[in-house]
Amino acid sequence: MNIEDISTICNSLTSVTTDIKWEDHLCFNIGEKMFFITSLENIPTNASFKVSDEDFEELTNKAGFKPAPYLARYKWVYVDDLNRLSKEEWERYIFKSYELISSKFSKKKRVALGIAE
Repeated sequence: MNIEDISTICNSLTSVTTDIKWEDHLCFNIGEKMFFITSLENIPTNASFKVSDEDFEELTNKAGFKPAPYLARYKWVYVDDLNRLSKEEWERYIFKSYELISSKFSKKKRVALGIAE
């Protein structure tokens, strides 16, 4: 997996935007809220993303994963290499992160973003 693969997965979701934060971090957002962060400069490419409570416990006990710096209290995990997960796993975790973030929006905002249920 590489940044292009991750971008394809993230950008396949409705109303996703991107921006650069902290000089070299590519952030994927929904409604101006980040749901996936990766570094453009690090090799191997690392990433941080939001997960459920259960996934947080499971992933942070696997090699190469840890609670994400500054975001761990919100159940974000950091992975030191994108290749630690398969494409199918990335699709699942990225979609789940997107859903976890967007589920906190009001119904009005979800409708405006085109993600209302």
